[in-house]
Amino acid sequence: MSFEKAQNELESKGFGDRIIVFDVSSATVALAAKALGCQEAHIAKTLAFDTAEGCVVIVTAGDMKIDNHKYKETFHQKAKMLSADDTLERTGHMVGGVCPFGLNDGVVICLDVSLRRFDTVYPACGSPSSAVHLSVGELESLLPEARWVDVCKSVQ
Repeated sequence: MSFEKAQNELESKGFGDRIIVFDVSSATVALAAKALGCQEAHIAKTLAFDTAEGCVVIVTAGDMKIDNHKYKETFHQKAKMLSADDTLERTGHMVGGVCPFGLNDGVVICLDVSLRRFDTVYPACGSPSSAVHLSVGELESLLPEARWVDVCKSVQ
């Protein structure tokens, strides 16, 4: 159902033709990059957190991880990622397919500034075997309610 929700949102906004469905898993950054034949950094991974605001998803470049200090400065609390069960319940997407499209009502969407380095990124599309090909500008325009944050650091 979560793939269909994301697909319906993208199709309603004219981006249904950008969805890619794989015969293999794309549930991790490494698997998605392999399936797409791109660098891991271009995978736009979506992480789900529990905050005082409620559920927040942060879309970040695949070569980044949460910087606890920056996160705390932004959200005024320690980072608390949701469990797999809570992620499904609160976002409407299962781990491996979490994306900023077709989310449950009330989920806050943040885009990390690490994405701005790229012309093209590949977020998941609601399942662990899908992605959507977008420019960062298109991603931003598809998510007018999203806010930009700087809460990550390089994995290296």
